[in-house]
Amino acid sequence: MEHTTAFQRVAQVGNLTEMPLNPLEQQVVTIFLTVLICVVGIGGNIMVVLVVLRTKHMVTPTNCYLVSLAAADLIVLVAAGLPNISDVVAFWIYGYTGCLCITYLQYLGINVSSCSITAFTIERYIAICHSIKAQFLCTVSRAKRIIAGVWVFTSLYCIMWLFLVDTDETVYTNGVVVTCGYRVSRSLYMPIYFLDFTLFYVIPLTVATVLYGLIARILFMSPLPSHLSDREGGGSVHQGHTSSTNRGNKGAIFARKQITKMLLVVVVLFALLWLPYRTLVVVNSFLNPPYHNTWFLLFCRMCIYTNSAINPIIYNLMSQKFRGAFQNFCRCDWQHEEKVAEFRVPMYYSVMKDSSHESNEPVTEQEEVSGQITERVTVADEDRSTFICS
Repeated sequence: MEHTTAFQRVAQVGNLTEMPLNPLEQQVVTIFLTVLICVVGIGGNIMVVLVVLRTKHMVTPTNCYLVSLAAADLIVLVAAGLPNISDVVAFWIYGYTGCLCITYLQYLGINVSSCSITAFTIERYIAICHSIKAQFLCTVSRAKRIIAGVWVFTSLYCIMWLFLVDTDETVYTNGVVVTCGYRVSRSLYMPIYFLDFTLFYVIPLTVATVLYGLIARILFMSPLPSHLSDREGGGSVHQGHTSSTNRGNKGAIFARKQITKMLLVVVVLFALLWLPYRTLVVVNSFLNPPYHNTWFLLFCRMCIYTNSAINPIIYNLMSQKFRGAFQNFCRCDWQHEEKVAEFRVPMYYSVMKDSSHESNEPVTEQEEVSGQITERVTVADEDRSTFICS
């Protein structure tokens, strides 16, 4: 009996095919794009976190959510992007524990990103469409509590993935291939995927579509309030004060529109860059066998990595505050200390607070009225230390 078993095993190995290898061009393209996207994304998201945490006037409710989004994107790039480099060359090399931890972190980062986008969308809606309530709801302390709740909820929710994945070994004539995949059958996995798909893609995009529609109606389509549309002249003894007040309020409204446009771009890119992968999984739910074209799978992965890497670039292109903060952060050396000592010109933030009480998102009146503040102007003396490298 033992001899028969041994003979059968030899025959089985002899009938196996050789280990499949990824084409060389696919390996080169995957490694190049993944390294490029991950380097840019990891560096940019780290800068977002450091800039907000080290610059006092950047600590706003919206920016707190952007820090949470940046941290989640970092997890996605580290847990999904970097392992893809080794996986395309040498299959799975991280073992059973690595399979559990990396899968858990991937879904944690993805889900926190989605929740953070939903959170800052709701915050923007309250701040613009319910300005009275915003005085009490749109605060930094509340934002921090919401972010903590998001991370706790998603951390507990993603625990289920620890019980759904496992490593699998496939024997070939020239070696053994280890893969990290799902331990449950496809029929059992799909309901879990659709739950995840609904909670962290469909619902956030539905909420964002509705709320940004309401925001656009208020912010972009409604006429300015009467006190903002007063004519420049009029012969009043308060003409100069009224004109300055109007310009300050218009500057605040302009700043609101800019940050709203920036956040809308973040949401749109999230929807578009996740669409190929989400569509593929939905389609494969009804196909047998599933569609697994290697180049299309590579395209889906690169879209996901790009979504986690592109947000800091959007902030830099569309937000003057972030762009200035990034520049100050990059110039953080001994020469900058000399500039701080030489140019002790305080930056006075507009006292013309808008109706949403967004004192946490100050707009420099000088920037909006005259546009003459240069990059050499620094914040007040008590904020100087936030721009100096430790």
